[in-house]
Amino acid sequence: MVKRYLVSPRGGRGAHPDIGSALRAASARGRPARVEIAPGRYEESLTVRGEIELTALGDAGSVVVTRPRGTVLDVSGSVVVRGLVLVGRDADAGVVDCHAGALTLDRVEIRAHNGVCAHARPGTSMTLTDSGFRYGRTVFAGSSGRVERCLFTAAADNAVAVIESARVTVLDSRIDGSRIHGVRVSDAWAHLSGCDLTGTEKAAVMADTQAELTVEGCTVHGVHMAGLAFVEQSRGAVRGTRVTDAENGILVASGADPSVHGCVFADCRDTGIHVQDSGRGTFEDCEILGAGNVGVLSTRGGAPQVTGCRVSGGNVGVAVTEKARGRFSRLDVRDLTGIALRVWDESKAGFTQVRVERCPFGLETRGNGGTTAELTDARLLDFDMAAVAAVGQSRMTLKGVSAERGLLGFGVGEEAQLHVHDSEVSAVSTGGALAFGTARLVARNLTVTGAESYGLCGTGSAYLDVADSRFDDCAATGLRFDDACGGRLADCDVTGTTGLAVQHNGRVKLVGLRTSLPVREITEPAPPPTVVNHYHGPVFVEAVHSAQLAWNNTNVVQRQGTAGEHGGRSTPSAQDTQSHQNAQSAQSAQSDKDGAGR
Repeated sequence: MVKRYLVSPRGGRGAHPDIGSALRAASARGRPARVEIAPGRYEESLTVRGEIELTALGDAGSVVVTRPRGTVLDVSGSVVVRGLVLVGRDADAGVVDCHAGALTLDRVEIRAHNGVCAHARPGTSMTLTDSGFRYGRTVFAGSSGRVERCLFTAAADNAVAVIESARVTVLDSRIDGSRIHGVRVSDAWAHLSGCDLTGTEKAAVMADTQAELTVEGCTVHGVHMAGLAFVEQSRGAVRGTRVTDAENGILVASGADPSVHGCVFADCRDTGIHVQDSGRGTFEDCEILGAGNVGVLSTRGGAPQVTGCRVSGGNVGVAVTEKARGRFSRLDVRDLTGIALRVWDESKAGFTQVRVERCPFGLETRGNGGTTAELTDARLLDFDMAAVAAVGQSRMTLKGVSAERGLLGFGVGEEAQLHVHDSEVSAVSTGGALAFGTARLVARNLTVTGAESYGLCGTGSAYLDVADSRFDDCAATGLRFDDACGGRLADCDVTGTTGLAVQHNGRVKLVGLRTSLPVREITEPAPPPTVVNHYHGPVFVEAVHSAQLAWNNTNVVQRQGTAGEHGGRSTPSAQDTQSHQNAQSAQSAQSDKDGAGR
């Protein structure tokens, strides 16, 4: 039978004047006890040993236990605390410190000024229900724990820390205004479900140091950094969670590999899904809405797998940059102000079963030869500029891609390469495909329909290798090859009622062309004559004939004779003149001019 002890500061029959005296009496008896505490303020430190229940009489919060500094409640045993308010300061070990055994806090409020609210040490168990924790963190270190319907407010550190192989479940709780993280799981295991987190200065939920974290049905909003973060080889799952107004919806880095399903990342200021520094992760059936910079970013060696996700609103849909990788399938990207899919800077990405609507650009690659992208089974609709564009030295492959309603279908420039297979472009206001610079375009079974200018165009020194392709109803030209562009056109069809089938420069080999439209070769104009100008020669003011001129010579000898002497031949006069000029080379010129000029 449980022995009851009454505590009342006003005294009374059988009542203890303070909690400590009642605890000492219960400990001396050595049997389970229940200490009932009358409303009031008790300035004392409590040490609880054995099987003890501390209960506030009256409403929750009517009993306040406090001390100026240090731990207020030190627990070893099987202890239950109900309805108390515990207030401490500078309690590094915790306002409540569970050394051994199991502790349950029910309808308890803890205020830790410059310290720890509650501390469950290795090997202990701590259960928190319907309680509030203010200013300090709650630490599970190598312990087990369960948190239900609790409120953590204004923690000066992490609100909840699960560390050193601890195992903790947090259910239906709210965390508000932590200076660092709302929940930090480090080298430990935790499960969060139905929680609401807001106002944290760092990531609201952080898993680091090979932690294992599951987040389910939670809401994160109005945080200064990432909503969720998995780093340092952490694992786990995120399901049915919504993050709003965070810097990053979810951040994955340094070898972490979470599995994320059915989540929403809305109005994130930078990125919705952010994977970097060798982070991985599987993302399925997620929505990224209105990201300020990039919906899904893989950078600096990141390598996510993204399936069945939707990106809507914002600037860039998916970006793979700085030697990152990524596999993306069943994507729906729409209504962006920038590029739907971007692959830059030695990155590699594969996209399959993609639909892009109402974006200025569909897919863009830029970088050196290590930058590659493959787009398969995709539809690109209503693009303002180009459906795809490859520049720099990047390499892009298209398979089964359809581009409809835009300015330009497929573009490749500078030193890039574009390989097109079984793809089509229709209803474009400029052209189906364009190669410029020294780019290389290889197309097999390409169909361009209804281009308002050209079906295929090459300029500069680009090279085009096109076979088994069809160009229908292109308004001006089916195929156009300008400047020094070269290549090969084999077994292609050009149909329509107006314009030219091919306009070329003679550098393209036409093999098996089928068309009823004219083919025109444009001959390059002859180069202009070479003009050499001497800017330091003599100036003539009248016509000069049969003159022999020399300037910039080191030595010049001039002789003057009279006509008629020696049989009409000119003979030297008695006057010889020699002039020395400062120059470094001898030049001569024969001039026959009718006018004067410089």
